Amino acid sequence: MSDFHAAYPQYAATTVLDDLRGSEYGYLDEAGHVYLDYAGAGLPSRAQLRVHAARVHSTCYGSPRSEHPAAMTSARLIEHTRRTVLRFFGTTADEYAVIFTPNATGACRLVGEAYPFHRSSRLVLTADNHSSVTGIREFARAGGARITYVPVTGPELRTAEADLDRALAPGPGVRTGLFAYPAQSNFSGVRHPLRWVPRAQAAGYDVLLDAAAFVSTSRLDLTVVRPEFVAVSWYKVFGYPTGVGCLLARRDALPRLRRPWFSGGTTRGASVRGDWHQPLDGAAGFEDGTVNYLSIPDVAAGLEWIAGVGPELITLRVSILTNWLLDSLSGLKHGNGAPMARIHGPAGGAARGAIVAFSLLDPDGRPVDERLVSRDAAAAGISLRTGCFSNPGAGEAALETGGRPGRPGSQRTGAVRVSFGVASTLADTEALLDFAERVYRDRYAVPPGTRC
Repeated sequence: MSDFHAAYPQYAATTVLDDLRGSEYGYLDEAGHVYLDYAGAGLPSRAQLRVHAARVHSTCYGSPRSEHPAAMTSARLIEHTRRTVLRFFGTTADEYAVIFTPNATGACRLVGEAYPFHRSSRLVLTADNHSSVTGIREFARAGGARITYVPVTGPELRTAEADLDRALAPGPGVRTGLFAYPAQSNFSGVRHPLRWVPRAQAAGYDVLLDAAAFVSTSRLDLTVVRPEFVAVSWYKVFGYPTGVGCLLARRDALPRLRRPWFSGGTTRGASVRGDWHQPLDGAAGFEDGTVNYLSIPDVAAGLEWIAGVGPELITLRVSILTNWLLDSLSGLKHGNGAPMARIHGPAGGAARGAIVAFSLLDPDGRPVDERLVSRDAAAAGISLRTGCFSNPGAGEAALETGGRPGRPGSQRTGAVRVSFGVASTLADTEALLDFAERVYRDRYAVPPGTRC
C-alpha cells in the first residue's frame, strides 16, 4: 500500500470519491461486494434514485405523443434532457439532433438500417468494434456495398495508421460511404484516436463513433471533433436508468438517412387506402413508438450528478487505478518465477481507458479457463466480466489459438476484464489482486505431467 501512495501521490486529491463511495454507493460495502464491471454497467448513486422517486411521486405523466397536461409534462422533461445531453457534449441543437434509443446498440441499428448503402459505396470497420457496430455489415451487404476491415496488430491491439489510410482510400469506381469505430475499445481499453474522425471525413466518409465505453469515464467534446453520428448507452455512464441510450446525429447528416419503415410516432400522417406516409423531420422521425418518458428525465439527473462529482476527478481516479492494476498484474509471479497474468492490450497507461483485459496463467504458462475465474470470483463477492465482451475482432486478435481463423471450430479461450468507474477504490483493486494470488498462485490449469 505504501508503494502505491509513493507511486501515485495525486491519488490523495481524489479522496472525495471515497466519501461518496460510503454515502452514495454504500450498498457495495454493506454487502461486501467488489464491483469491477463498469464497462458492462455503471452504478447509480443513491442521490439519483432519490431524484427519480421524488419526481415520479410528484405529479402525473403521460405519453408525450398527446397534448393533454400529463403528456405536456413528460414532453417538457424530455426536451430538458435533450438540452442537458447537448451541453454534456459541448454542442447545441443547431448542430446535433438527440435521438433517444434503448441503448447504443439501438443507435447503431438506426444508422445501419437507414444508411444509403449501394454497390458503389463502402463500409469501413475497425476489427476492434463492438458486435453492435460490426453487425452493420449485414445492412451494407444487403445494399451491395463493399466491406473493409482495418486490423488490430501487436500485443497492444492497436490499429496502425498506415492500415487505416489504406482502408479509407477509395478503390476504382468506388465512392466513399461510412466509417465506424469505437473511441475506446470495450475489450482492451485502447483509445483509438479521435483525429481519425476528420481524417475519414476528408476522405469522403460519414463517421459513426461508438462512444459508449469512452464517455463512461471521459468527456467527448463535439466542438473538437464532429462525427456525423455518435452512439451512447447512458447506463454505462451512471448506472440508472437502464434502457435509454442516444444517437447524436449531425443536422446536416441526418437527411442522408432513409428509414426502411415507419412506425407510430414517426410520421405526420399515413394512409392505408392511399398507400403513403409522410415522415416527421429530425429526431422525431427516428423515435419509434412512445419513448421511455418515465426514464428519459433520469438521464438529465445522471448527467447533473456526474457534473457535480467532477468528470476530471473521475478520470484521474480511474486512470491511477488502471495504471496500478497493470503494474501489479505484471508483477504477479508463481513460485517458479513464471508470470501469473498476460495482459491483452496496452501494458501501460498511455492512450487507454479504464478497462484492463487479461488472462491468468498457471505455472506452465497455460491460460486458466476464464469460466473458472468467473465462478471463483463470484464466490468471493467480486463482479468482473469474462469472455470476449461482444467484441469478436479484438477477441480473435488476442485469444485465437488454433483452427481456421475466424471460423466456427477455432480454438479460443476467453479473457478476464476489469473496468473502473466513479465508485472504484484502491481497496477494490487490492481485493482483486489478493483474490488472484490467493486462488491461482502455483495452481495448475492442467495437473503436472498431464498431456493436453
